[in-house]
Amino acid sequence: MPDGSGAITIRILTGVGQAEARDWDACAGPDDPFVSHAFLLALEESGSAVAKTGWQPSHLAAFDPDGRMVGAVPAYVKSHSYGEYVFDHGWANAYERAGGNYYPKLQVSVPFTPVPGPRLLVAPGGGEAVAGALVAALERVAKRYGVSSAHVTFPNAADAGRLGEAGWLRRTGVQYHWENRGYESFDAFLDALNSRKRKAIRKERREVADSGVRLHTLTGDDLKAEHWDAFHRFYLETADRKWGGGYLTRAFFERLGRTMADRVVLVMCEDGGEWVAGALNLLGSDALYGRNWGSDGRYRFLHFEACYYRALDFAIERGLKRVEAGAQGEHKIQRGYLPVTTHSAHWVADPGFRRALDHHLAEERAAVAAEIAALAELSPYRQSDDS
Repeated sequence: MPDGSGAITIRILTGVGQAEARDWDACAGPDDPFVSHAFLLALEESGSAVAKTGWQPSHLAAFDPDGRMVGAVPAYVKSHSYGEYVFDHGWANAYERAGGNYYPKLQVSVPFTPVPGPRLLVAPGGGEAVAGALVAALERVAKRYGVSSAHVTFPNAADAGRLGEAGWLRRTGVQYHWENRGYESFDAFLDALNSRKRKAIRKERREVADSGVRLHTLTGDDLKAEHWDAFHRFYLETADRKWGGGYLTRAFFERLGRTMADRVVLVMCEDGGEWVAGALNLLGSDALYGRNWGSDGRYRFLHFEACYYRALDFAIERGLKRVEAGAQGEHKIQRGYLPVTTHSAHWVADPGFRRALDHHLAEERAAVAAEIAALAELSPYRQSDDS
């Protein structure tokens, strides 16, 4: 599939395994673990993100005239809108009430992973020419497949800007991230908070410590099958309570531990020799990404300790720049995680539907900006006159 310039050829891969890991990762770069070949392959080979579950891999790969892979896009043809965290169910309902077929659609994302990052993956030296070819190819693929729309969710700001310049609709959202301001210890972080929030966090940590639960931060060779067995059980129990079922299979976690152990940071909680809860994080080059949590629900404040405070401990110890705690949760603000803007971009085939969405999204962006400004006022970080 030529890109129209004669310089770059686009191929569609029905599985990330059709690309060599070194070629894909040269485009993805070393910073973000979620767009790596190993992570996407784990999703596919475990049966988590495959056609049977409504995620048909349709990745784009760009090649230069010498046959070198110079770009890629993780993309899926989808028959539903689950596992995306940028909710378009209302769009689907409106379009279908008007007589259209919203599904299938083309989805550019990392399945089940609301983590901002690169979506237009470009090898060093590829530059804007390759990125532009990938955007144009996404539109051509969407038209070839006859889908109603194409969606790029959680792109970084640079990719969101490229898509916006190409005429895609822009959407914004809110997440909560913690920034490491050069803290030498967790206590140094606490000292940056106002006294009321500082006391509240110390109380929560003390109650968990007094409960007798022991927390283990595991990575690399410390990860064993027993940890994944327990964690997958907690994951399913928590997913059943929230959503009625989990997306990720036991085989996904096993493969993650086998192929990406050095990028896994698993906090496991033990009481009386039994595993009772766990929090899964992935490690990037300068950030820790909180992903999944599961427990049997018996312990007060254990979620905050395992998911937030132990993540900060790890980040401070490793000198990481930030911790991203995933989607939702204003309660994260009082624990030092502040609101940030997230992005998505959308190509819509139907001109009338596009116009309606464009008007709606303009209002939504203004509302999100106002929400973030209001949430920022809730910052727990102390002012100069606060002890």
